[in-house]
Amino acid sequence: MAAQSAPPRRLTTTAEPRAYETLSDMGAMAFAERARRELEATGATVHTRTVQTHAALTPQEQIARLTGDGLTNPEIGARLFISPRTVEWHLRTVFAKLGVTSRRQIRTKLTESATV
Repeated sequence: MAAQSAPPRRLTTTAEPRAYETLSDMGAMAFAERARRELEATGATVHTRTVQTHAALTPQEQIARLTGDGLTNPEIGARLFISPRTVEWHLRTVFAKLGVTSRRQIRTKLTESATV
């Protein structure tokens, strides 16, 4: 008896193609890889991200950049799927590492390091 192959999977929502990108942006590479495999199973073309196409930032670096862009703790938390208190904790670490005392100084430090 010949084994029957399963019918090809279909995308169920428009959110599925964005799942890989979102998870990859967050740095959740194991989950991003799973989303990529699921998308490929539907026949969708998935462009994998490499170090060249996706800057691998630590959580503190991501938060520092978003802070430098002028986002509030709740806005940063919503983007990174973490609580505003977690953002605050990471910012304390960023302040200590950069030797700054304000959010405005973070922007200045990031601008200085980008031009060096």
